[in-house]
Amino acid sequence: MISKADFLVELGTEELPPKALKKLSAAFSKNIEQALAKADLAFDSSEQYATPRRLAVKINQLQLQQLDKAVERKGPALKAAFKEDGCPTPAAEGFARSCNVSVDELEKKETDKGAWLVYRTTSQGVEAKTLLPEIVENALAQLPIPKRMRWGNRQAQFVRPVHWLLMLLGNDVVDCMIMEHIAGRASYGHRFHHPERIDIPNPSDYESLLETQGHIIPDFNKRLAAIKAQVEQAALDVNGVAVIDEALLNEVTGLVEWPLAVLGNFDEKFLDIPAEALVSAMKGHQKYFHVVKNQNLLPNFITVSNINSSNINTVKQGNERVIRPRLADADFFWNTDRKTSLHSELQKLKTVVFQNKLGSVYHKTQRVIQLNESMAQILDLNTTQCRRAAELSKCDLMTEMVGEFPDLQGLMGRYYALHDGEDSEVAEAIVEHYQPRFAGDALPASPMGQLTSIADKIDTLVGIFSIGEIPTGDKDPFALRRSALGVLRIILEKRLNIDLYNILNLAASNLDSATEETCTAVFDFMMDRLKGYYLDLGFNPQVFEAVLATRPTAPLDFDSRIKSIAEFEKSDAAESLSAANKRIKNILKKSQDSIPNRINTELFENQVEHELYESFHTLESQLKSFNDAKDYRAALKLLSQLKDPVDKFFDNVMVMADDPNIKANRLALLSSINNEFSLIADISKLSI
Repeated sequence: MISKADFLVELGTEELPPKALKKLSAAFSKNIEQALAKADLAFDSSEQYATPRRLAVKINQLQLQQLDKAVERKGPALKAAFKEDGCPTPAAEGFARSCNVSVDELEKKETDKGAWLVYRTTSQGVEAKTLLPEIVENALAQLPIPKRMRWGNRQAQFVRPVHWLLMLLGNDVVDCMIMEHIAGRASYGHRFHHPERIDIPNPSDYESLLETQGHIIPDFNKRLAAIKAQVEQAALDVNGVAVIDEALLNEVTGLVEWPLAVLGNFDEKFLDIPAEALVSAMKGHQKYFHVVKNQNLLPNFITVSNINSSNINTVKQGNERVIRPRLADADFFWNTDRKTSLHSELQKLKTVVFQNKLGSVYHKTQRVIQLNESMAQILDLNTTQCRRAAELSKCDLMTEMVGEFPDLQGLMGRYYALHDGEDSEVAEAIVEHYQPRFAGDALPASPMGQLTSIADKIDTLVGIFSIGEIPTGDKDPFALRRSALGVLRIILEKRLNIDLYNILNLAASNLDSATEETCTAVFDFMMDRLKGYYLDLGFNPQVFEAVLATRPTAPLDFDSRIKSIAEFEKSDAAESLSAANKRIKNILKKSQDSIPNRINTELFENQVEHELYESFHTLESQLKSFNDAKDYRAALKLLSQLKDPVDKFFDNVMVMADDPNIKANRLALLSSINNEFSLIADISKLSI
């Protein structure tokens, strides 16, 4: 019977980065689990723990020793292992020496592919306690830590200074040193409630001892659930609802070990400030949860303390004193910014560099203005308003409020524009032009916001590509992948009839550094993003490649084609026509002769050729009508009528006839059919 025991490792540190804590914990656990699996050490399950001052993993019922393994090493072939007189060759003797045995101790192995010398032995399983130190050390080394630090005179490096190491296998301490700390069974409780040492007898006691003695909730998810429940309950005390942002909840969970939610208040006069500014001050600076009632902000906040204070009122008053100057600053910025118009900030954008080679944010704004006007004409929108939206889109970057709360860019622009009496659609476009800000974010709702967002993102894409700063690997400092996908989503999901390549050329015309090659590179880059978009929707990658081969430059046209091809792929005619199209392409590709533009029916030698020609000729005008109307479903359905004539043609006709005129005429017929299919997609790329 295989012996098993629980394994526990805990690394005690200075306060870990709260935003990264959950990710670090998951990675630590995953790294250990994968290493154990690689080492053939089975276990039942694992549990991960993470607080601001510790990362820990518990492996339940870990196999205490590897199983013995039969090992077989393959040596030289028998023909090369022995001479004609039966004596071993140097190859056989060298193999035996490498196995630390004599040639006589080697065995022979015969297979269908030949016979070889082999060495067979049994590898003794290694004890888990011997393997665990290296497994843990490697797991820590592989954590996603961008920059590691040293502390004191130590050589060890980690995200924060390490203070203790606990490693238990069953009731026993694992004898090792990691991060220049000797492993023991000691953990430590809450920094204030119980800073003393807590000895852990065995892994199963770890969580309960930290909670009961140490005032620590080590389980991240359990602590998160407790915080969420406390915050929700605190909001009920003022008949409100706590707005619990997931990212903030994770961050707060990474800041505390023994949470206590405390409800605080602020002066109602601050409610005259835009709610977003107040929320930004509470969330961004103080990590507070805000409270609403009927979607309206209440003059309350909820903080999560890391101390179970005997005087909660003192904690409450302390936080109220802290938040007041933050809100007072927001009030000052709000009143100061409104003393001048938003438009008056435009010239100040000349002092803000967008990119050294592309000029200031002012220069970028001028390019966006021109692109917005051009697209407005294409889509028959009010060019004056579209120009104004672009002109004001970045002006709030120079305001006091956005300077203090950068996450409010766009939002404050809308407030200041409305205060100045700007058109409401223009004001809305200012905030919408940043959308989508991240994957899955809402798209701009208004046509003007959609255009301004596209113009801003396209200018960035073409500009950055024009100076050679193309994203590579994980490096994408200007978020070009996000911008490209954002443009495509807006065009497709808002059904905008825009030719993407035309817009890229318009953007390039505003940049001295941009060329035709720049537009092609950006277009190809965006097509890669488009492929991911359709794959996420469940489309076959071969269907995408079939459409891409025809290089449609309008995303809506691409969308119509790919959906039509996906539907056509399911039809009975698809397999036959796809195979025929491949055959046609291969024949045309191999032909070295020039192919006539016209088909001469007098050169047809049998009825099958006439039938294919007549079938195709009958459909031509209707096909043109469907393709002109971009009704690709109808066009493909019509083309599917060629299935039987095409099959008969290939069954009965030798395309590469001896007579050069007959051969050229048959190639012309196939070329005409191929050209008709290629107007929609290259269906030869379909693997049906």
